[in-house]
Amino acid sequence: MKFKLKLLSGVCIALCLSACSTSPTGRNQITMFSGDKMSAMGSESFEQMKKDIPISSDKKLTAYVQCVADQITPNVSKEAHDGSWEVVLFESDQINAFALPGGKIGVYTGILKVTENQDQLAAIMGHEVGHVIANHSNERLSSNSVAQGALQISGVLLSGQDEQTQGLVMAGLGVGVQYGVLMPYGRTHEKEADIIGQELMAKSGFKPKAAVDLWHNMAKASSGAPPEFLSTHPSNETRIKKLTEHLKVTQPMYKVSAQKPNCG
Repeated sequence: MKFKLKLLSGVCIALCLSACSTSPTGRNQITMFSGDKMSAMGSESFEQMKKDIPISSDKKLTAYVQCVADQITPNVSKEAHDGSWEVVLFESDQINAFALPGGKIGVYTGILKVTENQDQLAAIMGHEVGHVIANHSNERLSSNSVAQGALQISGVLLSGQDEQTQGLVMAGLGVGVQYGVLMPYGRTHEKEADIIGQELMAKSGFKPKAAVDLWHNMAKASSGAPPEFLSTHPSNETRIKKLTEHLKVTQPMYKVSAQKPNCG
């Protein structure tokens, strides 16, 4: 038994060492899954969500969301996704949005009650795409696999899997909360996506200060939220401070951007 545990530990350590990578902000990561595998899991998860969650029939709102996405996605590196992006507006009161490997973006109609203009929607979308750019889903699934002492997730797509395994995969991709498995991005990932997202929106011609304004709105919408030390997410105040400080980097990006979005 001890020998098996040592052997398994050795395999996990070897896999971790061979899967070391670096995030866009220079942070060390463990990413064990190939880009093709992550894209396949993201695409299949997205198809499942389209079956389970109503899609908005509001053509005007859908066109608005698509317009913002069309400004942002061309500025995503081909390393993160090489190809077209699919954008869906889900009919739900959730104040949320997400992006998945494989070029998938989901926006809930509830978030449009918090975003006051195209720039604030771009801040949300840039943040979510930032998770994809930084390979956060890969990192979380890899960490979860190591924690379980086996790499059973590595061969998993959703088809034919039991609900628990499906839930783990969906949670690792960042959409598990809808399926009863709460596995939110941690503070490190959220802070990283904030910075990457603000830079992405600025390069796309959206006002980076809108990211700061957005989190003021989110603070109002989430009154009564737990203090930072009780949450996996940074507090709204922390995010506002960091994003305000980062304006010295993103404002020049915005000023030189050739894009002039007009999504309404």
